[in-house]
Amino acid sequence: MAKKKISTIDVINAIETQLKNVHTLSLDLSFNELLDMKRDEELDISPDYQRLFRWSEGARSRFIESLILEMPVPPIYVIEEEDGKYLLIDGLQRISSYLHFRGELDAPHLDPPVKKGDKLILSDCDIVKELNGLKFEDLNTALQIKLKRAFVRVEVVRKGSDPRFKYHMFKRLNTGGIALTQQQLRNCTIRLLDPKFNDFIIELSKNEHFTKCLNILSYEQRLAAFDQELVLRFFALKNNRKGFSHDVADFLTEYMEYVSDPYLKSQFNYDNEKSNFIKTFEILNTSMGELSFGFANKNKTITKGFGVYHYEAITIGIQKVIEKIDINKDIEKIKDILTGIKKDNTFIKITTGGGKNSKGPLNERIKFVEDKFLEVYGN
Repeated sequence: MAKKKISTIDVINAIETQLKNVHTLSLDLSFNELLDMKRDEELDISPDYQRLFRWSEGARSRFIESLILEMPVPPIYVIEEEDGKYLLIDGLQRISSYLHFRGELDAPHLDPPVKKGDKLILSDCDIVKELNGLKFEDLNTALQIKLKRAFVRVEVVRKGSDPRFKYHMFKRLNTGGIALTQQQLRNCTIRLLDPKFNDFIIELSKNEHFTKCLNILSYEQRLAAFDQELVLRFFALKNNRKGFSHDVADFLTEYMEYVSDPYLKSQFNYDNEKSNFIKTFEILNTSMGELSFGFANKNKTITKGFGVYHYEAITIGIQKVIEKIDINKDIEKIKDILTGIKKDNTFIKITTGGGKNSKGPLNERIKFVEDKFLEVYGN
């Protein structure tokens, strides 16, 4: 089939149509103005975004050194919200470094953690080595003023711009080259379409029953938002399993985009979905607790651990009968069913090893759990 030829006029018209949806403004602001905006809550660095601050103390120090030496600084990008406040979408490492030097950074996720009032002591400055060991208060008045007045170009995406433009802009900037996990990137970008689903996932990731079932996850996994990805995975597989082929990352991103995009008007019922999620994990926590997604060892003893194939199979497989389960009466019954499933050689085989991250094996392990529950609860 011959490819349709697109005229130059068509291209120009398409570009002009998109440009009508974009409104931008360029400002030159001092870092002290940005600090004041942060203090006055006029500049928003969302908590999930702030957790991505990763620069070492040496990197922070060298940035401060660059400002003192009047070196060029890359632009910072913000989005203007409806109330006129700015939401930071690129420039986190630079702004946070300045905030730390001025004692205005709150970053408990760092090692060592930084709390408001802690001030960066310069280290690893490699041009003006005499700066090493100094804090802001140790600089003379002239250098303090120079630092406060150091300016940066701030590119503002004005309110009224198409939210999808904001979303794609952030995806392309990708936080200045800092490596993000897929879920961290989703948290930062998709909330620009509409934050409701993003906030919903974060809220449920803190649910008592969910966190107890996943107590085995490490601090690093939680910092990387893997627990939030598992909440997303639950809803994506529960509601759109037919849309999965083999790439889990793309599948989860596309589902989150679909629910969040205000133009697509998804039928996601937040109240019903929340009730279902809570009941699912209350059942699992009350019956199996930290063993919910653990494995059977060679002696067929269930051990603490986390298997993503177990997570998918059990949380989705139980949906076939979830309405029939009485949490007050059926917990021992559920425990027996799940223990039997985990010790079953067939289930062990279909949830062990690689090469199972595609539609066929996914459906096979979910159906296995469904069938075991249907044997007890009926169709």
